[in-house]
Amino acid sequence: MNMQKITQFINRNKLFSQKDKILVALSGGADSVALLRLLLALGYTCEAAHCNFHLRGTESDRDETFVRNLCKTLQIPLYIIHFSTEKEAKKRHVSIEMAARTLRYEWFEKMRKECDAGVIAIAHHQDDSVETLLLNLIRGTGINGLQGIRPINGKIVRPLLCLGRKEIIEYLESIGQEYVTDSTNFQDEYTRNKIRLNLLPMMQEINPSIKESILRTAGYLNDVSIIYNKGIEEAKRHILTEKGIDINLLLQEPAPETLLFEILYPLGFNTSQIKDIYQALDSQSGKIFTSAEWRIAKDRKLLLIQSKQEPHKPILEMREYNYTPEFIIPQDKKTACFDADKISNPLSLRLWKQGDSFIPFGMTGRKKISDYLTNCKYSIFQKEEQWVLCCGEDIIWLVEERTDNRFRIDEKTKKVLIVTCKR
Repeated sequence: MNMQKITQFINRNKLFSQKDKILVALSGGADSVALLRLLLALGYTCEAAHCNFHLRGTESDRDETFVRNLCKTLQIPLYIIHFSTEKEAKKRHVSIEMAARTLRYEWFEKMRKECDAGVIAIAHHQDDSVETLLLNLIRGTGINGLQGIRPINGKIVRPLLCLGRKEIIEYLESIGQEYVTDSTNFQDEYTRNKIRLNLLPMMQEINPSIKESILRTAGYLNDVSIIYNKGIEEAKRHILTEKGIDINLLLQEPAPETLLFEILYPLGFNTSQIKDIYQALDSQSGKIFTSAEWRIAKDRKLLLIQSKQEPHKPILEMREYNYTPEFIIPQDKKTACFDADKISNPLSLRLWKQGDSFIPFGMTGRKKISDYLTNCKYSIFQKEEQWVLCCGEDIIWLVEERTDNRFRIDEKTKKVLIVTCKR
């Protein structure tokens, strides 16, 4: 193997320096074993970390034993952790694959800090990058997903992206280094394995150099994405407000649907949802779309964006005073004043609901709260978060908005109840 090729790749991408300690993610498979042996051969200081996910029965324990023996032979420190992966997946409401990935990277970063390593080296190689690009193409992730695997992502580095799987195996054979094989790599029940075992061989029948062609395209798209992302960021600054997306400004952009995709896809909305959201721009207000953690609402002039969370219950402070002619009624919306003698039932705080009504201060007729909030041009999300203070069944205050006329201070008032919203 041409060691100069790897050295040039490391230096060109500024993955790490000769002074850095490197924490190597060591599964025991050919790629991770090759990564460790190559870095040691190049004179880098390495330590290793291994995760036992207990997903493959005796194979998982076999892998752990192998890496223990390998690190003992190479005389390098090894850190091992055991995960109840299936239990964690259920707890986090994610797939087993996603749970394993999250657990792995969280622990790697923890160990990197503890052992004072500069980076975490992962053994992804060229074939992995090709498979990732095709996987993202199938899923529809946009231009940023068509660059394959990047050499560096924060403290994660991938020194083997300059090598293919065949080169890695040949290197291990040349130095007589054994490795373990994950039997699930040969099962096509996983999407990535279907690409590796079925799709790529079919593509190679059409073009034997398909992997090289895909990697060249990924490199080209990497440069294209730099220009593309610069334009996207400029457009975002133009159309985004504190509450969401200005619809009119969005529609004036050269490629509004693509821009909408780049804003919403990172928030967990899939391509089908984003298309529906785009088509809803010309519809009436009120439509709501949700991802795992975010909500989008079509309002009059905005696409409102809000994280999913329980409405924050306001904190109310109550004080009672004797009413005197010198008393001045506060004018700010955070404070409400009532005739204390008119409060004959227990007070309670809740969110408003459909059908609620009250008599707004200064009026004599009832008004539905839904109509009142609409007239105030409240957004959908603002309406959902409107709290009301009740006296028994009667609403006496739309918190921070308006009091009920029936409980107002008048010439007969002797005691005043002052309620202040502290939020």
